[in-house]
Amino acid sequence: MSARKTLDDARGIESWIINLRRQFHRRPELKYEEHETSALVRRTLDELGISYRAPIAETGVLATLGPKDGPCVALRADMDALPIHEEADVDFRSETPGKMHACGHDCHTAMLLGAARLLKEHESTLKGPVKLLFQPAEEGGAGADRMCQEKVLDAPRVQRIFGLHVWPTIPVGSIGSRTGTFLASAGEIDIVVHGLGGHAAMPQYTKDPVPAAAAIVTALQTLISRELDPLDSGVISITCFNAGSAYNVIPNDVHLKGTVRSLTLAGLKQLQERITSCAQSIAAAYRCTADVSFPGNDYPPTVNDAHCWELTQQIAANAIGAERVVQMAPVMGGEDFAYYVENGVPGCFVALGIGNRELGCVHSVHTPKFKVDESALAIGTALHVDFALRSQDELAG
Repeated sequence: MSARKTLDDARGIESWIINLRRQFHRRPELKYEEHETSALVRRTLDELGISYRAPIAETGVLATLGPKDGPCVALRADMDALPIHEEADVDFRSETPGKMHACGHDCHTAMLLGAARLLKEHESTLKGPVKLLFQPAEEGGAGADRMCQEKVLDAPRVQRIFGLHVWPTIPVGSIGSRTGTFLASAGEIDIVVHGLGGHAAMPQYTKDPVPAAAAIVTALQTLISRELDPLDSGVISITCFNAGSAYNVIPNDVHLKGTVRSLTLAGLKQLQERITSCAQSIAAAYRCTADVSFPGNDYPPTVNDAHCWELTQQIAANAIGAERVVQMAPVMGGEDFAYYVENGVPGCFVALGIGNRELGCVHSVHTPKFKVDESALAIGTALHVDFALRSQDELAG
């Protein structure tokens, strides 16, 4: 089956895919809370006659098609939403205040279900098993790591894995990625500066943590500008500065939160060490102390296999045209798809263009006005199908 034919087939079920996406969109759920989402995935798989194992990693689902033996390929979609109140101008807005699919995981899940439907129609032609990974908790929960710990890559062992992510900065009808490191290693920063509060009119009797914290925020940027090789990439962003609640009271503590990123895990660890020493030294200079921690998970960088990206380009060129394949620079966003390839499975993570100025699809992910050109969903569905079919053809020799 040609890539063009696969795309035509995907467009033939486009309304079905979009309807699923909108159901997911209306009922967003945060990491490890994707109970309704998982239930809809399972009901859809039941309707398609596709077997699955659940729950995995609390709310995840592992579906499998094809024969038990032969080359095994995995396709992955994440399911969780974000704690953002939706402001997008769509008829199917989130029905849950303060929660929104602001990163397109509703699209990812719907596209993989679309691929499941098409692969089921051609199941007799599959040369080996195809695993469909419906994964929870990409947003800070390292759901991919949990899925790997629960052996989704084994029995049978996955030989290649592919993932898609909707991408508003490239136009709809296009895809993009690169060989090697595509996305950054990422972690969280938590700093509490402890001082001694008191009356704001008498600062001499206090140990004011506010200027100490402000100095820390400013100084951390010099770790990027003055200590990092100018040819390397790194990010330190302090995104929360919480201190006090009154006009005339100096608080005892200031709480800082943020993110740190590097294109290597070693670079991330180095920045974490310097953040700790810098924050503690500056706090001491202001007669304060600082507790520094890096909660959550240190995501490894997402590194694409060269051949998997080459195959992706071939598939996309046949389906949508070589001129619509974008060679992208590394991006400092993080992705827990990295855990699958870190577990020794060659893979490729691909950006799927959804940008369309005429439809207002111009806003970044992780923002309340994020919006998707849904014509991209058929393209993503078709790519998933061909990732599996072409990989099995190659691996079967």
